[in-house]
Amino acid sequence: MIVCSCNRLSDRDVSGCMRAADGTCPQTPAQVYRCLGCSPQCGRCAVTIRAIMDKALAAAAAEAAPACGGCAASCSAATNLP
Repeated sequence: MIVCSCNRLSDRDVSGCMRAADGTCPQTPAQVYRCLGCSPQCGRCAVTIRAIMDKALAAAAAEAAPACGGCAASCSAATNLP
């Protein structure tokens, strides 16, 4: 789906930018534009780009977070279990 008609950027372009090979991810829509070699024009797509970024960052955090099974560790996740 095209999210930026000014620069012809798709949701796949933005998502791909969020998987940087060096492990750093853009933290703002402006950094996404730079990553993709362009700059904002009208700005109407910034909210959509931010939503795609948030979804990608949440997915990456979920993959990186260890699944807590309620072990005996005194981490905050274990102490907040019912």
